[in-house]
Amino acid sequence: MALTEERKQHVVSTYRRHGKDTGSAEVQIAILTERITQLTEHLKSHKKDHSSRRGLLKMVGARSSLLKYLTRTDRERYQSIIDSLGLRK
Repeated sequence: MALTEERKQHVVSTYRRHGKDTGSAEVQIAILTERITQLTEHLKSHKKDHSSRRGLLKMVGARSSLLKYLTRTDRERYQSIIDSLGLRK
């Protein structure tokens, strides 16, 4: 269920702000979104996997916190990441 190394590198290279960026808010939000998507697909077929569902809810909360941070600090970056990931905010 975890992200493969190749997929994670692709996500980081797509959303980074500069050459060595691996931990900016945009990259973290993109990685969390990718993991949330994968876990949502897993839970569609494994409805009674409550421990994974708890992890999913924790990831959604972490992504929400990062999005709130971007809203407070830089509204332009917030809008660009929302548009590129297709999130409903």
